[in-house]
Amino acid sequence: MINHQNRFSRRIVALFWIALVAVVIGILIYLEQIAVLYVLATVSLVSLLLVVAFADLEKVGRENLEGFAGISE
Repeated sequence: MINHQNRFSRRIVALFWIALVAVVIGILIYLEQIAVLYVLATVSLVSLLLVVAFADLEKVGRENLEGFAGISE
């Protein structure tokens, strides 16, 4: 099988999304669309709370975190 390698790392993709959100927020502030910003902030907060609420944190243990960098015992 061919080893499929991603073109960009997860860090670069995350930075791209952060930059994109910052540009959209900047444009909305420049155009004085504060009501739209309030709606987007509310929807974003509700979605974040739903992700945290439905996360299965009971099965997460220290042994599952050994693969991550920076975690040592």
